[in-house]
Amino acid sequence: MSSLNRFVERVQSIWAPLSSAVVAGCQQQLDELLKTPATEPWLAELHQQAPAQQEMHRDPDNGFVLLAHTEPEGLYRPPHDHGRSWVIYAVQQGEIEMGTYAKVQDSDGKVKLVKRGSTTVSAGQTLVFLPGDIHDTQCISGPALLFRFTERDLKKEDQEAGKLTRYVKQDGDWVPAIQCTPGWLKS
Repeated sequence: MSSLNRFVERVQSIWAPLSSAVVAGCQQQLDELLKTPATEPWLAELHQQAPAQQEMHRDPDNGFVLLAHTEPEGLYRPPHDHGRSWVIYAVQQGEIEMGTYAKVQDSDGKVKLVKRGSTTVSAGQTLVFLPGDIHDTQCISGPALLFRFTERDLKKEDQEAGKLTRYVKQDGDWVPAIQCTPGWLKS
């Protein structure tokens, strides 16, 4: 049995509604998945093909999704949340810096982000984000291969429910994209 199949079976066996135990169990299984030898065929293929994104597993009964991402050094993904979903990032190769943010509201009612700090996630490490957590990512040593484990299909969540929030720079501050008019959008 491949380590990927073992990962899926073990996560299925512990799956339940969001709790500390479920998150810890899934994180432990991702930690084990990161120990997979690069010679295992599915992982060797990921390294060789280096896809920007590839779905590794979509669980038909529980809804969780495991994606693989290969990111070039310097790739930056602006602040965003994952809506109602919780997410675990697992770095297999390279390093990703992940900043965390708090959403604050000024006296005029406008929302902006304040950066709390950042964490460098290196090969063999995982990082959890719970529903509503806001973060950005930047590949600081690449190419990086990372896994993104989500409790649900985020693309569907975004398209159907519009629950994910993305942020853009406006006058030096990160603000919700919906708070801006198109002329203010900056990359």
